[in-house]
Amino acid sequence: MDAGELLTPPCPDATRMRDGRLLVTCHVTPRARSERIACKAGKLRVWLRAPPVEGAANEALIDLFARTLRLRKRAVELESGATARQKTLAIEGLSAQEFWRRLGFTASA
Repeated sequence: MDAGELLTPPCPDATRMRDGRLLVTCHVTPRARSERIACKAGKLRVWLRAPPVEGAANEALIDLFARTLRLRKRAVELESGATARQKTLAIEGLSAQEFWRRLGFTASA
């Protein structure tokens, strides 16, 4: 098996395909000390420095995923959860396997 191949998704319930887009469900913690994306207890968790005020955390979430996945910001869209901690992003142009690979969840990780 290639070192970059994904064995199994670390958070299998966090991603699904719909209408040609990858939907990613995550739990967001605003006002964190640092920004990071991790899989904890089978859930995709995201920590953001931005406060949950006037859409700042939502914008930071989109920016973090776009930077981490090496995509343009317009390829990442908030599908649902604008005012909730549980959010769903719609991502254009990535498969679930490529999503996890770009996040660094590979067989060698």
